[in-house]
Amino acid sequence: MQGLMKGLMQDMARAIAQPPLRGGRSFRVMRGAALALACSATVFATGCASLAPPAAVEQAPGASVEHYRGRFAVRYEQNGETRNTYGNFDWQQNGENATVQLLDPLGQTQAIVRESPRSASLELPGKAPLTGPRLEDVMHDALGFALPVGGLRYWLRMRSAPGSQASIETDPQTQRPSHLKQDGWTIDYQAFFDGTPLRVKRLDLSRDLDGSPLAVRLVIDE
Repeated sequence: MQGLMKGLMQDMARAIAQPPLRGGRSFRVMRGAALALACSATVFATGCASLAPPAAVEQAPGASVEHYRGRFAVRYEQNGETRNTYGNFDWQQNGENATVQLLDPLGQTQAIVRESPRSASLELPGKAPLTGPRLEDVMHDALGFALPVGGLRYWLRMRSAPGSQASIETDPQTQRPSHLKQDGWTIDYQAFFDGTPLRVKRLDLSRDLDGSPLAVRLVIDE
């Protein structure tokens, strides 16, 4: 897993380090091979088709709305081969309801994930919404990898998700969280925004399930 994360960091360093375009909605336009990757080599496998962006999440009474925009990079294995994908994400959360929009490097919506305590779905261009008992299974079957949306709702807040055992380590000097382990995932908190309250800016996630390693990096722009 360390080798997979190291490879992810090396292969994606230039792309993930680029500042967002105005509004934080997409990567700086990439040249050459990166442009080809956006249309032909991403895991979305939908050509250059795109979904309409999801509507803004309305705030339910008594619930707090959280909004994260940023960039992601994923390295995973499929059919014995190592694959990479990267792009932008727009995460809206209203209480226990989350809507995650995944965009290619050119800012086109390629997948929309919706999860609530009662239902979960994945929308892809030109297809009816996909549903299943477990969102991670649906994502894995459709995309080749799965983001732990249920856990990330809490890990982005730097705390463990309820319902399962977890361990959290803090930096002895800053007292900020440094590592969190839960449900087979290891979350490394790499950077934080300045100011208060404390907000995470970059985190790495890794998991090795049944010999299929997965490494994810999230960089939050706002």
